[in-house]
Amino acid sequence: MAVLAATTGGALSAPAAAEGETPPGQVDFPTHCLPPQEAGLPPADGPTTARITVDDPAPQVGDTVTVTYQVLRTPAVAPLDPNGAGGELPADTLTPTGRILLAGAQSGEVTVVGVKRNDPVPAGAPLPAVTMTGTFTVTAPGETTLAPGGYTLHTGHPLELDTTCTADTASAAPVSARLTATALPTANLRSVFLGAAHGGPGARVKVTAAGFPPGAAVTVAGRAGAAETADRVRATADALGTALVELPVTDRATTAVVAYEGAAWSAGKGSGPAAYTVIAVTPPPSVTPPPSGTQKVTATVEPGALGLTQTGEGITVGAVPYGSGGAAPGRIGTVTVTDARGGPAGWSLIGKVTDFTGPGGVRIPGASLSWTPRCVAAEVSRSTCTPGSAGVVGPDGALLASTPDAPLVGGTFTIDATVTLQVPPYTPPGAYTAVLTLTLS
Repeated sequence: MAVLAATTGGALSAPAAAEGETPPGQVDFPTHCLPPQEAGLPPADGPTTARITVDDPAPQVGDTVTVTYQVLRTPAVAPLDPNGAGGELPADTLTPTGRILLAGAQSGEVTVVGVKRNDPVPAGAPLPAVTMTGTFTVTAPGETTLAPGGYTLHTGHPLELDTTCTADTASAAPVSARLTATALPTANLRSVFLGAAHGGPGARVKVTAAGFPPGAAVTVAGRAGAAETADRVRATADALGTALVELPVTDRATTAVVAYEGAAWSAGKGSGPAAYTVIAVTPPPSVTPPPSGTQKVTATVEPGALGLTQTGEGITVGAVPYGSGGAAPGRIGTVTVTDARGGPAGWSLIGKVTDFTGPGGVRIPGASLSWTPRCVAAEVSRSTCTPGSAGVVGPDGALLASTPDAPLVGGTFTIDATVTLQVPPYTPPGAYTAVLTLTLS
């Protein structure tokens, strides 16, 4: 297991609609804009054209969503010079703030803020379009609607003035965006442990199946690759969710042991496989007694275990600039797998990564991390090592490396991988960490 860290800065802007088309989510609502007394202007009434977008329309509960509120047209106008000098509102003197209204599965308001960026505007002319962004944390599963709320346009010339615009309607502002959140998946804590990793045909293996619901019917079975073998025993989990059984291993094809609830093994209700090797027992050949003065010499090669070691405790990927985001490269700590079992079962090494969590709970999805694995077998190894495919790691996991089943396997294997984290644009600056877990079976 390793901790990954990334340093950065996310909302992606939505693609523009084709000419003549109304972009998805664009709405109009009547607005009452009240300029400050110093502006020398009457209240302005008229339609506001707005659009809200989200960076993730299908988040999980606990995720942070970035929202963008665009005011494309407003009845508010640039303030007049109180001294009667006319002129215009200079460039980059307009700062917008606003509110987005949440309803449905989650209610409340999101504050959004824009940067001070505008072209010059003649005094008394309509103020230009503005863009504001903000974030909120998803707290409930289900559909949440987002509607534009009031907004304030602050101008810094010739005075510091605020024009406040509110929805002038008896009903709620029209819905501009929607998201549907899902609850966090329930963690599968089921596991299986063996009293011995090898034995002859018919050996009774002590098996501990843990992490099951109390009273659950548990099946402990042998496995050859993804298929079950004829070895099987059933038990009931005790009050602690544990079942202790002895599994007679008579099928020479068995290369692992699993435990599960229900009619068949599944990722949600089953344990990961624990490797097991059936060692064939051959009777000693009949021999004539040795001649007088000689002695028989017997040597035994004992099977060992399957294990791994990894260099380093952390992985640091490169930094990316705030705003543009991009690919943050890195490399996992070198992994050494040693297979000294001496049986027919190959092995596989799987990696899974959690979401990256940063300042204020902001997350970068674990699916943003990809890798390109590499695997080299030591010269004297009996097995060949195959690296996993280049691609996404993510919380569902991906194959880092493996060796095939064979009449006799074993060896020492050196495994590493280059990794790339895709950081979305405008991800808030700071350090983001995740946990990469490697499982050997």
